[in-house]
Amino acid sequence: MSKKPQAEYSVEFFPPKGPKGEARLDKTCQQLGALNPDFFSVTFGAGGTTRSGTLATVKRCMNLTGIPAAPHLSCIEGTKESIAEMLDNYKAAGVDRIVALRGDLPDGMEKPGAFNYANELVEFIKARHGNDFHLEVGAYPEYHPGSASPADDVANFANKVKAGADSAITQYFFNADAYFNFMDEVEAHGVDIPVVPGIMPINDFGQVDRFSAMCGADIPRWIRQKMESFGDDTESVQAFGKDLIGDLCERLLAGGAPGLHFYALNKSEPTYSLWHELKLPIGETRAAS
Repeated sequence: MSKKPQAEYSVEFFPPKGPKGEARLDKTCQQLGALNPDFFSVTFGAGGTTRSGTLATVKRCMNLTGIPAAPHLSCIEGTKESIAEMLDNYKAAGVDRIVALRGDLPDGMEKPGAFNYANELVEFIKARHGNDFHLEVGAYPEYHPGSASPADDVANFANKVKAGADSAITQYFFNADAYFNFMDEVEAHGVDIPVVPGIMPINDFGQVDRFSAMCGADIPRWIRQKMESFGDDTESVQAFGKDLIGDLCERLLAGGAPGLHFYALNKSEPTYSLWHELKLPIGETRAAS
C-alpha cells in the first residue's frame, strides 16, 4: 500500500501597493512564515492590475522567511515570448512552483492573450521547462462562473490535469459538500492529483461579501443572515466567522482533503489564529513529522 502524501498547508498574498502596504505585508509574511507553511502564493490581483509586482513580492517573501513562494501566472500576461521571459525570471529567482491560471480579463479585454485556457498555459510551461516547476492550477467546487455548465467546468479541470498539472487549489467556499461533490466528479474523470481546498477566513464580512460577489463564491443564506444580524458588532462577526471556518476546515480534513490553502488578504491574525485553533503543524514539529 502506498503511503499517503503529507498534507500541505499554504498561504496566499497579493502584491502590496505603496510603502504602508509593503510594511504590512513584511510583518504579515514574517508572522505567518513562523508557522512554516509549505509555500506562499502571490496573486497578480483582480483583473491583472498588480501583475508587475508579483515577482518582487515573491522575492520579498522568500528573502524574509526562507519559505518557497509560488507566483500566479495567467493567460492574459501577453505574448508567448513575454511569458517565456517571465518563466526564465522566476527560475532565476529560485522559484520552483507556479500557479497557472486563465485569469480574469481586464475591463475592455474580450479574450486572453497568448492562450485561451489554462491547460494551454500548462502545456507551454511543461514543454519549455519540463519539471522545473511544480504546477498548481485552479479548481472551482461551485463551478467557474464563466463555464457553460458544471459538466464543462469539470471537463476543463480534467484537461488541465492531463496537460501536466501537479496539484490544484480551489476557489474558496463555505459549503464542504460542494468540495466533496466536486472531488467525486473529477475522480470519475480519472483525476488523481491533490486538490487543496481554498479557505477564506472571515474577519470583515463586508469585504468577504464583496469578494464573493466578484468571484462567484456562494454565501449560504443562513450564514449571510447571521452575519447581517450582528450589524456593527465586529467582535461577534469575527467570533462567529472563526467558529464557522474552523468547523469547515475540520470537516474538510476529516473527509480526506490533502491540506488547506488560506487566502490571508495580507493580514496575519485571522489565518494565524485558525492555524493554532486547528492545531496544524508548526515549525520544527512539521519538519520532524
